Order: sequence, then structure tokens, then C-alpha cells
Amino acid sequence: MPKQKTSKSIYKRVKISSTGKILRRHQLGAGHLKRHKSKSAINRQKKTSEYFTGESKAFKNLLGD
Repeated sequence: MPKQKTSKSIYKRVKISSTGKILRRHQLGAGHLKRHKSKSAINRQKKTSEYFTGESKAFKNLLGD
């Protein structure tokens, strides 16, 4: 049976930690509608955050892990 190819689009958007957690570079929805958000909310959205368990299972399947 052939090997499963990794999904390069997800591989570029995601970082895998040393413990195996899948992290996103920043929070979703942080790129627009910033005018009415507070400074602390914008700074909070800049941080890397972990995907939810259901999403991370699907991503691990696409990444070939």
C-alpha cells in the first residue's frame, strides 16, 4: 500500500510541538476588524494557541502522523 502524502497547506500553517501538540501561529479571526478590539485582545490573539482535540486528530491524519 502506498504511503499517505502530507497535506502541504496544513504543514505550512501548523507547528508541531515536541510533545506532539498541534499549534497554530495565532488565533483565528485576528486579521480583521481590529478597530473596535482592545489592545489586550489584539495582543492575546497574537500568541500561538493549541487546536482543539477534534481538529488536531483530523490534522494529524492529514499530516500523515
